[in-house]
Amino acid sequence: MEDRKKKIKDNRMDFKGMDSLYFLIGLLSEFVNRLQTRGDTFFEEISWKQCFLMICINLFEEPPTLKELSEAAGSSHQNVKQMLLKLEKAGFVEMTADPEDKRKQRVVCTEKMREFDEKYERPSDAFIKKIYQNVDPGEVEITIRTILRMDENLKEEASCG
Repeated sequence: MEDRKKKIKDNRMDFKGMDSLYFLIGLLSEFVNRLQTRGDTFFEEISWKQCFLMICINLFEEPPTLKELSEAAGSSHQNVKQMLLKLEKAGFVEMTADPEDKRKQRVVCTEKMREFDEKYERPSDAFIKKIYQNVDPGEVEITIRTILRMDENLKEEASCG
């Protein structure tokens, strides 16, 4: 029994025979999970996914619609709507009717979101620098191009299926 417990405790994963394409998908999934877990403890007020949504909102020149925001975040309309309701309840965003099309709702940043951005600007910069420590900028550019290509392929596959 003790020998079995030791084997389980010392259990290792064997990736030697795994195709590198599958390994990369698994690695990306693991990294995203680890980043989300760390992000959820990093911010006091909100989750990492809610913070990512706020980042996406801030990237638009004009307040985005729910559809635009869902596409930018790579998440379903329903998931984004649920996160926005929580952010709205917490005072970070406001949902307003589009002045030209009342059926559309636009997501507007509040002063509380701007204060949040200010509060976490330095700690976030330090966190990002730590993640990219010892990573060559050229490798970052290659990784960005590769993931963008993979994302296009995934979008194309989704539109065919």
